[in-house]
Amino acid sequence: MLVFELAGVVSLAAWIYLIFGRGGFWRMRESPVPKFDSPAKSVAVVIPARNEEPSVGHAIRSLLQQDYPGPLHVFLVDDHSTDRTIAAAGTHERLTIIKARPLPDGWTGKLWAISEGLEQAASMQPDYILLTDADIVHAPDNIAGLVARAEAGKLDLVSYMVKLQCRTLADRALIPAFVFFFFKLYPPAWIGSRDRDSAGAAGGCILLRAAALERIGGIATIKGELIDDCALARAVKRTGGAIWLGLTRETRSIRDYTTFAEIRNMIARTAFTQLHYSTPLLIGTILAMAVIYLAPPLLLLTGDPIAAGCGAAAWLLMSISYVPTLRLYGRSIAWAPLLPRVALFYMVATVDSALRCWTGRGGQWKGRIQISR
Repeated sequence: MLVFELAGVVSLAAWIYLIFGRGGFWRMRESPVPKFDSPAKSVAVVIPARNEEPSVGHAIRSLLQQDYPGPLHVFLVDDHSTDRTIAAAGTHERLTIIKARPLPDGWTGKLWAISEGLEQAASMQPDYILLTDADIVHAPDNIAGLVARAEAGKLDLVSYMVKLQCRTLADRALIPAFVFFFFKLYPPAWIGSRDRDSAGAAGGCILLRAAALERIGGIATIKGELIDDCALARAVKRTGGAIWLGLTRETRSIRDYTTFAEIRNMIARTAFTQLHYSTPLLIGTILAMAVIYLAPPLLLLTGDPIAAGCGAAAWLLMSISYVPTLRLYGRSIAWAPLLPRVALFYMVATVDSALRCWTGRGGQWKGRIQISR
């Protein structure tokens, strides 16, 4: 019984800390775009694309239709696609399509494609570089808002966690939790604080000051990083740059994850990388998630009043903290008590990520294996 009571106390203490001591990550608040008038800055948009025929046209049109007064040019890098990505991108005077050269040793595919785009973009000597994905549809004022936020706050990197697609059963069950877990790992309030080392970004929408990219030594500095967005944010902050991460409802991803297996693959691609390929960290993470997410409902079954009471309180705090994320995605708050089941799915996907790395299938994305350990 003492073990159950200890588990209950630890779980409840963990949720008290998460609610009150981790930067308010769970509140999911959008920050208004500051009003800032300045000379129009030039922006080069770099989009790496590998087999993105269904979405790339929508993404590019949203960029070419931006309500932005400054010079803006889109550089699409075809990362050895085997479908009609290039044809779907269309043509426009402010669109340059680049075919990536063969992938060199030591580079991840996405970062090599970005490097190829940056090489071409250098000719326009942009003030800012927007790194975005081929499935992101940008709100008409998105670039103007990003630049205004960077200029007003003297920021070197501004990133939005875009609104992810949430239409299929798998999306509705698991995608809100992805955002919840991401912000728990990278609390925006801590990222924006110049007094903390925390650094993170969401790769679908990153505005980067060109001078900051030069200061860190270029994109080659992080050429082998699988979690490239957060690696870029760390490099910028480590060299004295100011960074910011926030939410947007209007700029969104149109990528569907139609099955639970697709979402498991998405998680498994980088989960073990996040743990630095460490088996002790993997074991510790799984145990911690079990205590934080699985223990609260299970403790209700022990018959121990102290353990059950702590478990009920922890489950309640867990559910309350998840409600803002569910509201962000238009989901019923009835999903909130199901977060332990969702967490179990993520735990299984994390173990799967480790197994893939150990068997030489790590980091697999669209037919390309990027980790072979």
